[in-house]
Amino acid sequence: MKEDEGRVGFQVEFFGPKGTPYEDGIWQVRVELPQDYPYRSPSIGFMNRIFHPNVDEHSGSVCLDVINQAWSPMFNLVNVFDAFLPQLLTYPNPSDPLNGEAAALMMRDPKAYEKRVRDSVQKHASSSRLSPSLSPTSAPSKTPTSSSSNVVKSTLSTSSSSSRDDDDMSVASEDNNFGGNDDLLADMEL
Repeated sequence: MKEDEGRVGFQVEFFGPKGTPYEDGIWQVRVELPQDYPYRSPSIGFMNRIFHPNVDEHSGSVCLDVINQAWSPMFNLVNVFDAFLPQLLTYPNPSDPLNGEAAALMMRDPKAYEKRVRDSVQKHASSSRLSPSLSPTSAPSKTPTSSSSNVVKSTLSTSSSSSRDDDDMSVASEDNNFGGNDDLLADMEL
């Protein structure tokens, strides 16, 4: 975990929602909590590339009203990873794009869009792309079962926020609810 100018930063490993072209993808998502969290929204960004109308392909910035404009202190990180991001990947909004190419392709040729997403997932978000310290099998806790939905692994970095594998501690859990790590989330919710 990194604290910088009143912000706490860490990474979460996020698995694409089942039944979508993103379902085989694994993304490292950068989370930065402002000092006045939960009264101000967290900063969320994909660290590995994702082809999506509402995510900037190069910076990883996410265009999601509930995080950027409509944030409320009643929301928390469980909402972000259990509802907001899975909904964003399941129901892209091409009429409010950060990635114009993805939005145009989705509206013009949905089958070509899905193929491009799957190709991008294979190239940038497959398990073989993860560093050893971030791979799902290196996590010291539960192994996901076939009945699990998305699996989320939080990586608390003790080094710089841009580092992905130096001195990291990984915690994995099932069903996108951080499993037995509710205390970890409670601490982050300040």
